[in-house]
Amino acid sequence: MRVLVLTGPNLNLLGEREPEIYGTETLSDCVDVVKKALPGFDVDDFQSNAENELIDAIQKARGNTDAIIINAGAFTHYSYAIRDALVMFDGIKIEVHLSNPGAREEFRHTSVISAVVTGVISGFKIDSYALAAQAVASLLAK
Repeated sequence: MRVLVLTGPNLNLLGEREPEIYGTETLSDCVDVVKKALPGFDVDDFQSNAENELIDAIQKARGNTDAIIINAGAFTHYSYAIRDALVMFDGIKIEVHLSNPGAREEFRHTSVISAVVTGVISGFKIDSYALAAQAVASLLAK
């Protein structure tokens, strides 16, 4: 089984960026949590600050990846292009957020990708990634 951990803008700065909101763990730590939770799975990861690169990664995952765990960062709130790419991916799609967007600024309350993913996990800092991995394992076992 193959899983892609896909992360968007500014997530490369985790550990440095607003640790009171996002925690002190790095993006590498988040990916490691997924890998540890999914022994025997091939876990790939990709981070980009560029919308087109995230879309390309989703399109490349079609047909050879069973699940995508995606934290689209700010693109969550306005990228219909990422939303459309996710629609074309037939596998499991879990939207992840380290913080709880609903408890933050008004513009973060809307996710344009939530309607096209399998599920959403938010607000648990690095544990959001562990919970997403558990969901992927459970869903793929069915």
